[in-house]
Amino acid sequence: QVQVVESGGGSVQAGGSLTLSCAASAYMYSPNCMGWFRQAPGKGREGVALIYTRGGSTYYADSVKGRFTISRDNAKNTVYLQMNNMKPDDTAMYYCAASGGGNSWCQLRVEAFPYWGQGTQVAVSS
Repeated sequence: QVQVVESGGGSVQAGGSLTLSCAASAYMYSPNCMGWFRQAPGKGREGVALIYTRGGSTYYADSVKGRFTISRDNAKNTVYLQMNNMKPDDTAMYYCAASGGGNSWCQLRVEAFPYWGQGTQVAVSS
């Protein structure tokens, strides 16, 4: 069973920064990609960023381009989300997700990820 665990959420003022971390673990498991999603109260879950674990290609939602950076440490099956110049609209529960192994489908969509963490809360005050 794949376990996905996030950490690093918290509260920050507008313009500030936070870094989220996420580790995915299971015996003989290496995801094709990992992603970050977020869900604000009363809204659906939206994709924030995605990274391919082999090659390192990244994709971002338009709302975070230029402010957020996703990166990986393959040796640890860990991804990071560096969030800079944060805005109140970034306030949400942030979820990490991991794809299947091999050449599993990867796209910044909820349906593409079978493994999810429990989420970490991020709050940005104005």
